[in-house]
Amino acid sequence: MRVVADTNVIVSAMLWLGSPHRILVAVEGARLTLYTSPALLRELTGVLNRPKFAARLRELQVSGSELTADYARLAHLVNPQRIRRVVVDDPSDDEVLACALAARAQYIVSGDSDLLRLRSYRDIPILSPRSFVQQKLSRS
Repeated sequence: MRVVADTNVIVSAMLWLGSPHRILVAVEGARLTLYTSPALLRELTGVLNRPKFAARLRELQVSGSELTADYARLAHLVNPQRIRRVVVDDPSDDEVLACALAARAQYIVSGDSDLLRLRSYRDIPILSPRSFVQQKLSRS
């Protein structure tokens, strides 16, 4: 299964247990393949280095850069082309959509309300982490 996960999902997966973490476990177990892009990796680094995550990173004894490097090794890198603006309020959401197109993803997983409101993009379903785990990982 080819999947693009939004940055919010990856941050949650790396820092806490729950549905997003189960997605990473499925990748490690070769049940699905995650795809990312240079723009999404830059965003991941920026988000992980926000002050609000500093205490959690100290608890885990890891840096944001280390987690980004780990994710870059786990996910397959694609170089998407620019797409026409879809999410007017947040251009970073368009990066997720562009990555999904370039990866020929079967699913986009996001906790972002703007993306979830779309429900799909060019026939690629957009699911919350919980819905994805319940609908796609619990069955296989």
